[in-house]
Amino acid sequence: MSGPVVVRALVAREPGAAPRVEQIRLPAPGPGELRVTIRAAGVCHSDLSMMNGTLAAKFPLALGHEATGVVAEAGPGSRLAVGTPVVLNWAPACRACWWCQRGEPWLCADTTAPTVPRGETDDGTPLHLTLGLGALAEAVVVPESAVIPIPEGLPPERAALLGCAVLTGVGAVHNTARVAPGESVAVIGLGGVGLALLTAARRAGATPILAIDVAEAKRDLALAAGATDFLLSDDRLSKEARTRTEGRGFDHAFECVGRAATIRAAWRLTRRGGAVTVVGMGGREDMVSLAALDIFHSARTLRSSVYGSSDPNREVPELARAVLDGTLDLAPLVSGVVSLDEAPAAFDRLARGEGARWVVTFED
Repeated sequence: MSGPVVVRALVAREPGAAPRVEQIRLPAPGPGELRVTIRAAGVCHSDLSMMNGTLAAKFPLALGHEATGVVAEAGPGSRLAVGTPVVLNWAPACRACWWCQRGEPWLCADTTAPTVPRGETDDGTPLHLTLGLGALAEAVVVPESAVIPIPEGLPPERAALLGCAVLTGVGAVHNTARVAPGESVAVIGLGGVGLALLTAARRAGATPILAIDVAEAKRDLALAAGATDFLLSDDRLSKEARTRTEGRGFDHAFECVGRAATIRAAWRLTRRGGAVTVVGMGGREDMVSLAALDIFHSARTLRSSVYGSSDPNREVPELARAVLDGTLDLAPLVSGVVSLDEAPAAFDRLARGEGARWVVTFED
């Protein structure tokens, strides 16, 4: 059994401060824990929300929660062998609480806190990890329940996305909304999750599939991912969008931003009797207001999709096999591959709404 390890990681020292690459110390894996060497990690908006204070976080904070890697060391009692390729799971279920027992592990009562203390910075300051992982790092030490074995041969920049963006987007379509062939779909917000959702809607046989964003630059990304049409989000959105469905509105509208204004926009896009699925994680103080008469008269459903209403242990390997056999194309989701030293610039691009998913890769 080895001792603590020193690795390079992307760390935010305080809210609003630019992250920087630092050396951190991770403990040796204890009973039921693993040390995973990271091969690739996605730059996700949830990390940005913790950095800027939208989501509560403790600092200093090692960023990153969407990643793939290889088991490098197993603690006592661990079952996975060294060398096993894995995807990290930022919301491992306890499998024992009331929600888990009724088949809803995405609502587990033991859900990981936004930040979890583990390890320390190079100057000895206690460190917190984003969603218990801190995966924008050369290695992590995590419970075995937080890793999911995947088949060999998956490109790391694709595999990394399975644990967050892809599982969330695909699950929202197939598990939460249960989109059927021929149903119409509108998607607001075209980050990594929104683009994964478009891909899933196309696989489900939805038509038309309308993609909506504030950036014209997202048009080509959306069409490549599976959209049949694209609109800019502005004051004319509702009227223009409804022309795609003969004035009725869409069967399904997915909100992937996490703001009250876009949730209301999704509500207005949806037909009577349709469903609005909120996928974006918003702030505590951003209140959504809907007229009571509208709720009654429209007969719409408003719900959220937490982690794609998925069981990651079962569905991540299924998604990995779909990528390997060519039935799930993730290429449109990856805007670029960068090094760890380039990760702060990737977060700047994310904040400006540029691209889909930027992926940090690590040398073997």
